[in-house]
This record gives sequence, structure tokens and C-alpha cells, in this order.
Amino acid sequence: MEGKPPLDMVLQAIQALHHDPSPAGKEAASGWLDQLQRSMFAWEISDQLLQMRRDIESCYFAAQTMKMKIQYAFYELPADTHVSLRDSLLTHIENLQEVSPVIVTQLALAVADLALQMSSWKGSIQMLVQKYGGNVSSLPFLLEILTVLPEEVHSRSLRIGANRRTEIIEELAFHAGTVLSLLAACAENCGSDERTLVKVFKCLASWFNLAVLDSNFMANSKLLVILFNILQRDSTSSQLHEAACDCVCAALYGLENVHTEMPLALQLFEGVVSLQPAYHMAVAREDLDKVLSYCRMFTELGETLLDMIVLSPGQGLGDLRTLDMLLVCVGHSQFEVADITFNLWYRLGEQVFKLNDPQLNAIFRPYAQRLIHALTRHCQVDSDHQGIPDETDDFGEFRMRVSDLVKDVVFLVGSAECFCELYGTLKDSQPPWEVTEAVIFIMAAIGKAVNPDRAQAVVEVLQAVVSLPESAHIAVQHTSIQLIGELGEFIDRNPHFLEPVLSYLTKGLRGKALASASASSLQSVCFACRDHMAQHFEGLLQVARSIEVLDLSNEAAVGLLKGTALVLARLPLDKISVNLKDLCALQVNSLKRLLTSEMSNDVSKDPSIWLDRLAAIFRHTNPIVENGQVHPCQLVIQEIWPVLSDTLTKNQADNRIVERCCRCLRFAIRCVGKGSAALLDPLVTQMVRVYHTHQHSCFLYLGSILVDEYGSEEGCRQGLLDMLQAFCGPTFSVLDQPSGLRNHPDTVDDLFRLVTRFIQRSPLTLLRCAAMLAILQCALAAATLDHRDANCSVMKFLRDLIHCGIVNDHENDFEARRELVSSILSQHGQMLVDRLLQAACFYLPPYNLPDLAEVLWELELFDRPSFCRWLEHSLKGLPKEATGGAVAATHKQLTDFHKQVTSAENCNSVCWALREFTKLYR
Repeated sequence: MEGKPPLDMVLQAIQALHHDPSPAGKEAASGWLDQLQRSMFAWEISDQLLQMRRDIESCYFAAQTMKMKIQYAFYELPADTHVSLRDSLLTHIENLQEVSPVIVTQLALAVADLALQMSSWKGSIQMLVQKYGGNVSSLPFLLEILTVLPEEVHSRSLRIGANRRTEIIEELAFHAGTVLSLLAACAENCGSDERTLVKVFKCLASWFNLAVLDSNFMANSKLLVILFNILQRDSTSSQLHEAACDCVCAALYGLENVHTEMPLALQLFEGVVSLQPAYHMAVAREDLDKVLSYCRMFTELGETLLDMIVLSPGQGLGDLRTLDMLLVCVGHSQFEVADITFNLWYRLGEQVFKLNDPQLNAIFRPYAQRLIHALTRHCQVDSDHQGIPDETDDFGEFRMRVSDLVKDVVFLVGSAECFCELYGTLKDSQPPWEVTEAVIFIMAAIGKAVNPDRAQAVVEVLQAVVSLPESAHIAVQHTSIQLIGELGEFIDRNPHFLEPVLSYLTKGLRGKALASASASSLQSVCFACRDHMAQHFEGLLQVARSIEVLDLSNEAAVGLLKGTALVLARLPLDKISVNLKDLCALQVNSLKRLLTSEMSNDVSKDPSIWLDRLAAIFRHTNPIVENGQVHPCQLVIQEIWPVLSDTLTKNQADNRIVERCCRCLRFAIRCVGKGSAALLDPLVTQMVRVYHTHQHSCFLYLGSILVDEYGSEEGCRQGLLDMLQAFCGPTFSVLDQPSGLRNHPDTVDDLFRLVTRFIQRSPLTLLRCAAMLAILQCALAAATLDHRDANCSVMKFLRDLIHCGIVNDHENDFEARRELVSSILSQHGQMLVDRLLQAACFYLPPYNLPDLAEVLWELELFDRPSFCRWLEHSLKGLPKEATGGAVAATHKQLTDFHKQVTSAENCNSVCWALREFTKLYR
């Protein structure tokens, strides 16, 4: 934006954004206003709009813009304007508090973010409370500011650094008493004004979350008494009840150490336990919102006291009534209530499992039994349900979570014992079909964990399942088929079951509703019983030939082919080739017909279906081939290659289909390894030709597979290097565009996977090539790319590049490698450390730091004296002050970090030092 636009133009754009009937007009207005917000003029224009108070829309735009500018562009303002900005914001929020609560929130955020960044604004809490705390009309916006201020301390939008953040937290802790006194006075004096109470509890929750409140003071605070009184009252409104619940949960979550904060912990425990009658009243009144809120508090209490419950069950705050309360919630008729408690049960199971104490297991066994039985009831579908259970709706997803939870806690009961108990509920009575289906569903969850050598109940269950009459409810049949898939290991140990199981699953394949489930279970049986299944391969092949007439989802069809391929790999080598050809024939013939446009069905015109199926076959056909033997899949893949090549050529502009082609070829090459040498030349030629026109990054990935397989072969290296250099030109053209790295992370990822494979398989080939400098420069540019996979690949390349000059693997080329790496680092080492440090401090999220630390560690191992100089120089280039005048990093912090890194004894130490240091700039 070249010049400051007139206010009328801004108002017209805001009007168009909200009221223009044309989508194009709205989009144009949005784009123009976005440009305005990024400009320097936004500060003055926002201030003017707030002064005008013309309408809600323009005030909201101005308030939001002011907040965004303070968050992301505070550096634009000179220090001498900070005080006037603060005073202006406070005037605006005072004048606009009656206009709209959302505007007040935006301005409160702006004030909070300003206070956090403006180091010269000392005692901001004290000033705000003194200025506005005595005026009832100012309390709403004052409470809003005091609520968002603690929330913004750890905001990712504000890079205020650890030093400033620590200073702020200490200041907030110092003034916490002032805030608590204000909140207590508001709560006591507000009478029946629920809106004020809601604001008080939201504010208190915010301060609890920051963990700056004195626990002893809070244990005796009137606020806790008021809080639990409100939660105990049946007449409390839903909005106030939710705010009070959030406040209690925040207080429980903020208890960092129960032992050192015992008075507050006891008060909270007694307060939450006292809510049981209120919970039952909410259940009786069918007030689900309140029931959910009580359950959240019971669960948060359990999470907070979990260590004490596990380490001292039944004693003090390890009181097992907490688990009883949670089981009462699990017993509620609505599954959403039980769902809230799941994380607590996961953590309980995990902690007890780690301790491996039989006595402890015995204490918690009854709770696990009650939990599993309650969850079994929750998994019952409605008795009038038609068809199979839907796994994609809310209830279906809940059942999946139940399955995962039962798997995690069943060890407390014993898998075989639990299986027997569940079977007993079916064996001793004739329950309704929905009860039977739910029990079988839970049995399927624990089926794999049952010891195959001591499970008579499994024998009886399998006999009952394969004997199910066709009149059984379709949902019972469906879940029974899933149970069979979970019992593959048992069937493998008891192969006499294989024949009736296969017969039952084959029958299921012919049914429309059961076909996909049967295919999935058949795949599982093939995986677990692949040796026994070899004698049944002909039957599997017949099923695979009929795959198009079966009513299977594509996922189920692919799974069926996976299972068939797993069994195929167990056949004698002389039988694999002909059967593989037969297994691939249907897919290959379909691709051939597509190439000649003989298919009329739109769905069948998509070659990705057949490519995915071929990929599954190649991926899972892994016979054991001795050295010197011809791979049995080699000839088949060579015969299929022309069809794959033609499919690739025909669909070269379609990225999705090209990706599927490359994936199929990847598994074909991995299947036969160096047996695919005949494909190397035509495949590389075609990849390079297509890539020059269509820069699909999957070609780079497929190239990395070829380098991995053939890069160690002397006769293949030059051809592979030519391939890389042919890829480099179009790739760098894409990445050199504005925001090219950010817009094409897959290309970055796959490019550096490719060059890393060269470093691993033939380092000298890459180090001596003409493209090496451009590749390194691209890596330096991409070091700051905040895309997890792409950045990981870049760091892996840099790490392996340096490492190949360190490790002496007794190859003749070690000295040449070290000399070339040394030459690269002598020219680019300083720039590399600069970019790595900039990336760590200002661009990359914490989860990328371990990869970056590995590069620093390798640099230190390669040439410690030079690395020490490079690091010192890079540290001197970092900013010493944050925006707003606060100290970013002290001289001591810089020198301590330098010492920690350069004296580190392992990479983990470097990573730890880097994590702590980068907090100074976050």
C-alpha cells in the first residue's frame, strides 16, 4: 500500500466486506483490508476508527487490527509512542464497553499484549486496578483485561522471550493478592448479577492456569466457598455453572505438586466430593450440560490425584472414592459422559502397568472389571437398529475409543479371565441381540491379548461363531466376523479351526453387508497363519479372481490382496512366479483396457484403484531368495512394466495418479531389489522426461529408491547422477519462485531424501558433482522452513553430509571424502551455523530442534576449533533486546550456551542446551 487511504475508503471496504451481495466484492474488500492491516497506516487508521465509533463493524475491524499489529508488528512503533498507545487503548475500551463485548475482548487483548511487550510499563496490574477497580461501570472491561493478561503470557503469537516472560510472571505473582481481593469483593457484592460472577470465575480460572496464586492463601479464600456453593445449588444457571466448573478444573490442573500444596488440595478434594448429591440431582433432572460439568470436575480431580491414588491407594488424598465417583459417571446412560473419563483410565492403566506390582493390580482389578462391564453396556446399539453398526458416526467413534481403552486396562483383570467372564454372560442366558453384539465387540477388543494356550472359552466362542445361523442379526454376524480377525494367533496355534473359519469367511464375502468385514478378517487370518494358509492358496486365488464381483470397498479389496500376497510368499519359489502373474492379471488387464478406453464406468476409469492393488501385491510378496537365485517376481514385474509406463505417460499431468504409479513402481523395485536392473534405464529416462514438463515431487522420491538400491553399484552411479542433475534444474526453478520453499514442502522433502541417499550410497559421486553447490545453497535456504517432514529431510542431509567426512568405514575413499567435506565447510561453515541458529531461535517449532542439534553435533565432531569460532560469531549476531526494550539474552546466557554446546559430550546435551537457549527468543 503506497499511501495512506482516506477513512471513507476504509469504511466503504468494511461495508463491502459485510454487506456486498457479490462474493467477488467481498473477496476484493477482504484482500484490500488485509493489505491495509499489514501497512504502517493501520495504526493511525485503527485509532481514528475507534474514536469515530461509527458502527460495530468498523469498531471491531479497528480493534482487531490494533490487536494484530501489537501482536505481530509492535517493532514498527518507536519506543516514545508506547505510552500514548497505552493511554489511547484504555480510553477506547472505556468508551466502547457498552457497544459490543467482542470489541471489548479484542481491545483487552491489545492492552494485555502491550503490557507484556512494553517493558517500561511497570506495575501494570496495580495501575489498572487502582484506576478502574473502584468504579462499578468499569469492572466488566477491567475483569476482561485481568482475564486475558495471564492467558497471553504463554501465547505463541508473542515472541517476548524467556527473560521477559519470567519477569512478567514474577510481577503477576507479586500483584496476585491485589487481583484476588478485587475478585472476592466483586463476588461478595454482586448480589444476583450472574454476569459479573461469570467474569469473576473466568478471571480466577485464568490466574489458576498461570500457577501464580499462593496455594495457602487460596485454601482459605472466600472465593472457594462461593465457588462450591454455586456448584451445589440446583438453581444455578448453565452459563454460571460452566464458568464455575472451568474454574475448579483450572485450580485442580494448576496443582503442580500436591504434597507442597496440601491445604489447597484438601479443600479442592473436599469441595469436589461434596458435589456428588448435586450430580445425582442433575441426573434426575436430565440436565446433561451440568452432568457433563460435574463429570469433568470428578475426572480432573482424579487426574490431579492420580499419583497418590496409585502410590497410596485408600490413604489420604489417594482416597478411592475418587474412582467410585468416576465409575458412577461411566454408568450414566449417555456415552458422552463416560467418554470424558477415558484419559484418566488410560493414565491409571499405564502407571499401574509400569509398576508391575501384583498387589497393586489386585486393588484396581475390581475397578477395571466394573469399568469394562459398564463400557460393554454403553456399546449396545439400539434394539431397533437395522444393518451393521456405523463406525463413522459419533457413536461408532466412541466404540472405537472403548475398544482402545479396554485393550489398555484389561491386564488388570487378565485377558483370558475377562474373555471368559464376557462369554459367560452369553453362555448362561439368551440375551437380546444388541447385548450379544456388544459383548462380542468387547471380546474382539481383547482377543489378541488372550493366551492361545489357555483359553477354552475361545474354542467355544469360535465354534459358536462359525455355526451362527443366517437368521442371526446382521450386526451380530458382522461383529463376529471382526472377532475372527482378532483371533488369528489362536487359529494359527489351533490350525484345525482354519477350514471352518475360511469356509465361514468365504460365505461372508458373498453377502453384501458382510463382504468388506470378511475380507478384512481374511487378511488378518492370512497374516497370522500364513504358513498354514499355503495349502489353501488356490482358494485364496479364486477369491482374488472374483474380487470385482464381490461387494467390497476398495480398502477391503486391497486388504484381501495383501493377505493373498503374504501367503503367496510362503509358496515354493517355482510356484510363486506363475501365481503372482495370475494374481496381478486382473489389475493389469484393467489398466490395459483403460489405456484403450474400453471401460465406460466412470469409477473404473480411475487407474489409481488398480495401481493401489498392484502396489499392495508387490509390497507384501516377500519370498526368501538365496544369493544366486533369480527372484521369482522379476519376470512378472518386467512384463508389467510396459503397462505401468504407458499408464504414467497417459496420466502424466495428473499428480494423484502419477503418485500412485510411482508408489506402485517403488514397491515393485523393493520387491525384487537389484533384480529390477532391466527397468533402471527406461524408468529413469521416462521420469526425467516427464519431470521436465510436470514437476511431480514423487519422481524425486522414486529416484531416492533407485539410488538406495543401485547407488552402490559402480556401473549405475553415473546414470543415477545424470538423473539427479536433470532433476535439479526444474526443481530449483520451482523452489526459487517467491515463497517457493513454503509452497512446495513435498518437493523440498523429496529432493533432500534423494541427495541424502546419494550421501549414504555413493558420497563421492555427489560431493564431486557440479550440482553440489546449488544443492547446499538450497539446504541453507530451507534450514528455516517450518515444515516438519521437509525440515527433517534437510537436516538429515546436512547431518549425513558432515558425517561422511567423519566416519572411517574402511573404504578407500575416506580421505577424499573428508577433504571434500572440509572444503565445503571452510567456505560455508559460518553461513551454515548462522542459518541453523536463526532457524532454531526464530523459525522452527521445538519438535524440529533434535534434528538441528544433530547437525551442530556433527560440526563439532568434524572440526571443534572452527565450530567454536563459528558459533561465537553467530551468537554475536543475535539481537540482544526484544521488541519493547526487554533484554532478550544476557551476555552470561550467551556465553553459557556457547560453553554448554562446545563442551557437550553427546548430541542429547547439545539438544537440551538448544531447547533452553531458544526459549529466550520465543
